[in-house]
Amino acid sequence: MGDSRVSLHSQTLNYEMQPLGDRCVLIRLGDEINEETHHIVIAVTKLIEGQRLLGISDIVPAYTSVAVHYDPLQIWRSRSFEETDHATIYATMCARLNLLLRAFKDIDVSHIGHRTIEIPVCYGGKYGPDLGVVAEHCGLNEDEVISIHSSGNYLVYMIGFAPAFPYLGGMSERIATPRRQTPRTVIPVGSVGIAGVQTGVYPIETPGGWQLIGRTPLRLFQPQLEIPSLLEAGDHIRFIPIAEEQYEGWHTVDENVASLVNSLASSGGEVRWQ
Repeated sequence: MGDSRVSLHSQTLNYEMQPLGDRCVLIRLGDEINEETHHIVIAVTKLIEGQRLLGISDIVPAYTSVAVHYDPLQIWRSRSFEETDHATIYATMCARLNLLLRAFKDIDVSHIGHRTIEIPVCYGGKYGPDLGVVAEHCGLNEDEVISIHSSGNYLVYMIGFAPAFPYLGGMSERIATPRRQTPRTVIPVGSVGIAGVQTGVYPIETPGGWQLIGRTPLRLFQPQLEIPSLLEAGDHIRFIPIAEEQYEGWHTVDENVASLVNSLASSGGEVRWQ
C-alpha cells in the first residue's frame, strides 16, 4: 500500500499507510514539519471526515500524518463480496481509504479556512516565573521577549500530549530557549511556555519542563462540552498581553461562550477576547 499516489493541485502527493496497533491506519503524508504538509494533512482529514465511512471511530491529524482509528468488528461485518478476499481487516480498511483518496484527485486546500483566536496572556511575575530566564538566555530584556512572543502569528499544527494541548509553529528563534534541566511536577492551568523553538499553552495541570513566561485566564479544555478543546489543528493564534489586574478580574470563559467558539465554522472566523 506504500506506493499509493493521489494528485494534488497538479502535483503528485505520495502517501504511505501502515498499521498503528490492531485498529488504526496511519497515513503518512510527508517527512518535514512545514505549512505545506500541514495543509495537506488538514485537507486529507476533512476529506475522510466528510465521507463518514462506516466503522471509523476517530480521525487524528498530526504534524505529517493522519491516524484513522476504526472498529474491526464493524469493518468485518460491512465487507463487500470483493472485500472478503482480503487477508485482514486492516487490508480492507486500507483498500477503502485508497479508493477514497484516489476518487478525490483534486484536494483544493485554498478553500480550507481557519479561525484566528486571540488568547490574552499575563506575562512575567508570578504568572511567568521564567520570563527572566528566557530574556537572559536570549540577550534581551523582558519587555522585548514579550513583544516578540506576542507579535507572532502561530499555527496550531496539532493537538496532543495532554487534552487540548496545542503544538504551535511560528515562534521567532530570537526567543528560543532550552527546557528546564529539572521539570516542574505541576504546571498551573493556562501557563504559556517555551521549549526550544516551540511555544504552547498548558490546558490542564501536568508536569512539564517548559520555560513559563506567562498565563492565560482562558480555559482551553472543558471536558463537559461536546467539543472540549477550544483549539483545533489549523487554527491561528495571537497572544495578547494583559496586565495582572486584568488577569485577576478576568471572567473565565463560561460554557455558553465556549460553545459558541467551538461551533464556529473553521473558515474565516476570528475570535477576539478583549
